[in-house]
Amino acid sequence: GMKMLRRLPATLFLLLSAAIFITPFLFMVSNSFEEFSYVLPNPPRLLPTRINFAAYGYVLTQSDLPRAALNSVVVTLGTVLFTVLISSLSAYGFARIDFWGRETLFRIYLATLMLPGFLSIIPQFLTLQALGAPLSGLIGTRAGLILLYVGAGICGNTFFLRGHMAALPKELEEAVRIDGGGHMTTFLRVMLPLAVPSIGTLAIFCLQGTWEEFFTAKVVLGGVQNNITLPVLIQSLHGAHSTRWEWIFAASILAQIPMILLFIVFQKRFVVSGLAEGSVKA
Repeated sequence: GMKMLRRLPATLFLLLSAAIFITPFLFMVSNSFEEFSYVLPNPPRLLPTRINFAAYGYVLTQSDLPRAALNSVVVTLGTVLFTVLISSLSAYGFARIDFWGRETLFRIYLATLMLPGFLSIIPQFLTLQALGAPLSGLIGTRAGLILLYVGAGICGNTFFLRGHMAALPKELEEAVRIDGGGHMTTFLRVMLPLAVPSIGTLAIFCLQGTWEEFFTAKVVLGGVQNNITLPVLIQSLHGAHSTRWEWIFAASILAQIPMILLFIVFQKRFVVSGLAEGSVKA
């Protein structure tokens, strides 16, 4: 009885938090079945008055949808691949290689995390414009967007992985060195396999963040219709003067389905059990 009473405040807090997070999603789902004359219901409606998939049908028949979905897949997978590769190498360097100025450089890395992302969008835009082909450079291209995503995330991701790699025992490294292996062998044979839980968690968060990112994608891709990603396509469903909200809700839910499936499949493997496995040394 006493144990239950002690746990009651925490349980109530968790239930309240869950309700706060679920309510907007529930609102979005239930209103995606409605039909609005450009104005949302007042008071807000949490349960649908009917089940009608007309809004989903409209979104799925958009001619730009397959192209935008493909662009999102290419950009997201490209970003995750390069992010994991570069960030894990960078984290290994800071964790296991003792070079001159290491701590100073790492502090500079951390200082860049203090800046809000949107403040640096203009210099980033100008840098991308100066790279590649004349006139527009990498602006309006998927490669430019991937480069920006990877570059912007390296510092934070290095910080995330460095602690894990620094905690691994020195003996492993020494065993490789005795066998005549260098840093690359240590990284590939020892560090990478042991850091899989952390890298997996990083990859999942990177997947989600890139898949849903709108602001940078809108700025970089602009009006190049062939290269737009799903969040930019969803935003384009907004009318200039008024918006059919059920279209926006339906499109947003459809875009979330891959992420929901991803979390269902991988949550046990990485986010829950993986981190614990990686943090306890044998």
